[in-house]
Order: sequence, then structure tokens, then C-alpha cells
Amino acid sequence: MELVIEKVKEYIKKHMMDESSGHDYWHVMRVYHNAQLLMREEKANVNANVVQLAALLHDIGDYKITGSDDTQIGIPKAILEELNVDSNIIKQVLQIIGEISFHQQTEKLSSLESQIVQDADRLDAIGAIGIARAFAYGGAKGRQIWNPEEPPKLKMSKEEYMRNKGNSINHFYEKLLLLKDRMNTDAGKKIAKERHRFMEIYLEQFFLEWNGER
Repeated sequence: MELVIEKVKEYIKKHMMDESSGHDYWHVMRVYHNAQLLMREEKANVNANVVQLAALLHDIGDYKITGSDDTQIGIPKAILEELNVDSNIIKQVLQIIGEISFHQQTEKLSSLESQIVQDADRLDAIGAIGIARAFAYGGAKGRQIWNPEEPPKLKMSKEEYMRNKGNSINHFYEKLLLLKDRMNTDAGKKIAKERHRFMEIYLEQFFLEWNGER
């Protein structure tokens, strides 16, 4: 399985290195390492191969990159099948990929493996890196940094979230600041708490500068 994981890494690097919306190869590798950290911290009895493959493949077919929600499962499935991965492992990996995205709004995940991968992904959406990624995504999509005349859209449905083209600061209130309280694992919650506070400090400074107060 180590050889399969290395080949998946090579595929991700080849196809996602130049992705400019914050969902690039380096994001994937950070999620991969976050997942390994959470497995160690939780001392979890999980299938490490499933966790690693799901972490590596979670964004390769995502609608934010492909523009279609239909590719989310299709692309990773094709990759794993080409590498002759066991069908049971493929099933588990695809289950995780299909339920962990924020826009899916899945209330209860199917496994501890899924909880770990979701936490690993969400940790990379908050804190210093999360801030950088928020503006990278906004810039890639031609969005404003902030528009005070455009309030954030709270409690959006899946369809509304996918269609939303709001500014980058609103994204903090529509998603990023909500993630701390939606972490699954104890280790994830601990790390998220510090990163969440960093975002709050950043926003405090942002609005002071915006209003010419500092």
C-alpha cells in the first residue's frame, strides 16, 4: 500500500501543483500530514491506509476545482481503480470524500476515519494558512476582499453555498469561524481553538485598518 500512496502523491503533485485557488498540492499535503497527526494524537484504531488515501484524494475532483459536483467521486474512483486498490478500501475512501465537504452539510459522519479526514481538512481552512487560502480563493474567483454593503449569508443550503459568490471577508462568517465548534476529534478541537483565535485577532485588526482607526 505504501507504493500506492506514493503513486497517488505523484498524481496529485502533477495535476494540482499549479492550482491557484488554495486547493493545490500543498494544501493536500498539509491535510495529509494533519490527518497523520490526528491519528497519532487520538491513538485511534482506524484504517490508516483509508485515512491517508482519502486525505490525498479529497479535493482532486471537487467542484471548486472542476466546476462540477459530479466529479467529486468519479475522479478519485478512477485513480484508485487504475492502481488496483482493493474494492473495500475504495468504497471507504469514496464514502469519506463524499461526506466531509462543508457544503455537503452531513450531520453525522460514517466513521472515525471520516471524522479525522474532515478535521484535517478543516484545520487547513482556519488560522494563518486559512486566512491566506481564503484570499487566494477569492482572488482566483474574482471576488472583492470585502464589501460592507454586502452582508454575509448565514445558514445557507447546500445549493446556496455552492452558488454563493460573496466577498472574502464574508467567507469568514459564512464558514471559517464556524469550524471550531464543528470539529470531531479532541485533538482537532484543541488545535482549532488556537487557530480560531488567530482569525478573530486578524479580523479585529482588519476592521480597524478599514475604518482608518489604526
